[in-house]
Amino acid sequence: MSVLYQKEACTDCMKASDFSIDKKGIKKRNWRTRIRYLLKFTSSSKSMARRRSYRPTVDEVNQWAQSLDELLSHKYGKAAFRIFLKSEFCEENIEFWTACEEFRTILSLGKLSSRARSIYEEFIQCDAPKEINLDYQTKDAIVQSLRLPSLTCFLSAQKKVFSLMENNSYPRFIHSELYKELCAIARGGGNISSLMINHSEKLSMKSRITCCTDTM
Repeated sequence: MSVLYQKEACTDCMKASDFSIDKKGIKKRNWRTRIRYLLKFTSSSKSMARRRSYRPTVDEVNQWAQSLDELLSHKYGKAAFRIFLKSEFCEENIEFWTACEEFRTILSLGKLSSRARSIYEEFIQCDAPKEINLDYQTKDAIVQSLRLPSLTCFLSAQKKVFSLMENNSYPRFIHSELYKELCAIARGGGNISSLMINHSEKLSMKSRITCCTDTM
């Protein structure tokens, strides 16, 4: 896959500064350890029936194509979508959405304030390590809300990011080879966990090849 094609495929979720991939970027896109953590089975010698309970059924995989909500409500669906977003270099969208979901479950006011600041520094502020694409008004509203954080201070931004994924990345995921392979394995009873790990490794290799091409 050429560098030009990659850029055209994901302009809706990339900033201009993201096109330069340095050593830190290479490390970031080496997902193998993170994907194994998300998809790992219990390491003890449990029965195969116990292991199969972690595998999505054909109906569940088919439901992922009904809506983004259905996809994100399932552990494997969300993990697969995250792998796909990494291939488009916009995984910060799903990471921000997930952070917001977790943020709204916080009960302690002290933790709420601390976590709000952390999310802002990681995803919202200018040149944040995982900066998401938001308009000035939305960013400014978040800055104002940090003075007295509430469970809804990121709600508007979360809705915008969800809409971005729903209208752009999600349709591409449903038509991707990864989703087609997931459907096929669900029907055939194969190992979806292994497929997703292998897919992430292939995409990681593509990132390294792209980096080498950029530096030539």
